[in-house]
Amino acid sequence: MRQTLRLGIMGGTFDPIHYGHLVTAEEALAQFDLERVVFMPTGRPVAKSHQRVTSAEERFLMTVIATAPNRDFEVSRLEIDRPGATYTVDTLEDLHREHPDAELFFITGADAVWEILTWKEPERVASLCRFIAATRPGYDLSRFMESRNGRLVEEKVEFMEVPALAISSTDIRRRVADRRPIRYLVPEAVAAYVHKRHLYAGGAEGV
Repeated sequence: MRQTLRLGIMGGTFDPIHYGHLVTAEEALAQFDLERVVFMPTGRPVAKSHQRVTSAEERFLMTVIATAPNRDFEVSRLEIDRPGATYTVDTLEDLHREHPDAELFFITGADAVWEILTWKEPERVASLCRFIAATRPGYDLSRFMESRNGRLVEEKVEFMEVPALAISSTDIRRRVADRRPIRYLVPEAVAAYVHKRHLYAGGAEGV
């Protein structure tokens, strides 16, 4: 019987959540033998403080809608309900207090991992979790090894190819603004929510 909970944390803005996110989470669940994946929509992402981001509640609801059919997925309000700016290190410390015996695997895109490792307390972040970095086929990994955190990457980051990462939230927002279809890029219920709430009608610029 397994003694340690292997918990995946899927971090992201999810503006909107799409099939690339869901495929990535499902692949990580299988490849790394995770017990479940917790989707963690960002509250006030520091890296996007100068950009227009859909409200946290709208992004949270879209994430709940998208993940509801999968019993191995859940959605956390941890970052949304925390006041102030969102830092990964604070989220991981909160999760460790909540699950003191769990092994945490933070799942996100490779570029996002690289950015996190240049932000607040990267050594502390790396001590609290392992990273699963999702990449597109043919992605150049040299930037990770050549960065000042290259050794940290070698020890704490696992790379995972996900072809569906060609889907982009930015492209989806632009498609909505241009009145182009997003069917088969996002779950049908998410597409319905986007259109019902008139999200992204103002365009994707600056996001």
